Amino acid sequence: MDLKSGLPFWLIKNGLSKNYKRLEKDTQTDVLIIGSGITGALVAHFLCENKIKCIIVDKRMESTGSTTASTAQLQYEIDEYLYDLIEKVGEKNAVKAYKMCLESISTLETIVKKLKIDADFKRVPSLYLASDAKGKKELKKEFEIRKKHGLPVEYLNQEELISKFDIDRKAALYNNESAQVDTYKLCQAILDFHRQHSGLEVYSHTDIVEIKSSKNTITAITDKKIVIKAKKIIAAPGFESESLLDEKVMKLESTYVLVSQPMHPEDLWKQKCLIWETARPYLYIRTTEDNRIMVGGFDEPFQDPKKRDALMSKKNTAILKRFKKIFPKSKIEMDFYWCGTFGGTKDGLPYIGEHKKHPNMYFALGYGGNGITFSVIAAEMIKDMYLNKKVDENIFRFGR
Repeated sequence: MDLKSGLPFWLIKNGLSKNYKRLEKDTQTDVLIIGSGITGALVAHFLCENKIKCIIVDKRMESTGSTTASTAQLQYEIDEYLYDLIEKVGEKNAVKAYKMCLESISTLETIVKKLKIDADFKRVPSLYLASDAKGKKELKKEFEIRKKHGLPVEYLNQEELISKFDIDRKAALYNNESAQVDTYKLCQAILDFHRQHSGLEVYSHTDIVEIKSSKNTITAITDKKIVIKAKKIIAAPGFESESLLDEKVMKLESTYVLVSQPMHPEDLWKQKCLIWETARPYLYIRTTEDNRIMVGGFDEPFQDPKKRDALMSKKNTAILKRFKKIFPKSKIEMDFYWCGTFGGTKDGLPYIGEHKKHPNMYFALGYGGNGITFSVIAAEMIKDMYLNKKVDENIFRFGR
């Protein structure tokens, strides 16, 4: 499947990886990771830190799948309101999921600092705008439940929002615990670090077409009939996971993103907050290190790549129009644009861990708008599972 089209800004900004290595002979390892995007890179990081031998394979060139299309807004909020999630999975699990997402941002920050990675990681506030009167009511309810459980949140009324941000909306939720990053640059840096320091092997253009499991070994076979034997396989192929999984756990959607030409700093909003809204589908907005505006949204159910791509021009126009409603004085001019495919689940949560039909495999499937924070959570959990540490995987288990 073509996961994206257009000109993803991160790929243009950073260029392709210099690693073109293919797997050309049979091999064996402790852990085989399928997928070289940010999820696979984070899984490898935690395993390599524990001296576990890892090989990563990807059917594409390294890290050029959905990772290049991510807008990388790191928020503890899940696509589902906390009060809605409580109805679906119970109060304990819902609150725990939110708090794990909050903690994952700090975990990622620690990784960046520890490995001395320059990936434009930056702490920025988040602003969740009420799109209308209904949205205001929803945000008020959401504010109360987050406050009850000690989550970082402030409620801003219309007057406060205009005064502090010059945004005319009925209300907003604000927190100062969010962040943004260049995901592609981050992914490449993690892989490069562990190639150099941990013996990590990463192979591009290596497509796994068959998996066979025995009591203590799992074997993967590539399209070139090359055999990889491992103790465990970790599936982290993003939204193409269902080719490896005997269960349909997600629905595919298409999202559209554009990036402006560099702006004068004074033409950007105060604090350069991450911004999203209560309307569904919602608009999401951030800035870049060189003062561009990145804005996307207008998601819709995925049909096929051709139909998705044919809508790009129409979607770009709609995105700019909606953006101008929030910032009517903005001088935004489009420079890059792309569209991508992502997966969502019935409760907005990822699927992490083992599946009864797939012995010797772990799945790290961080779907939805919180893909990167979910990836951090999945990577830590799977490391603990591999090391036989006690893990509460009930929240993210299959069959929930």
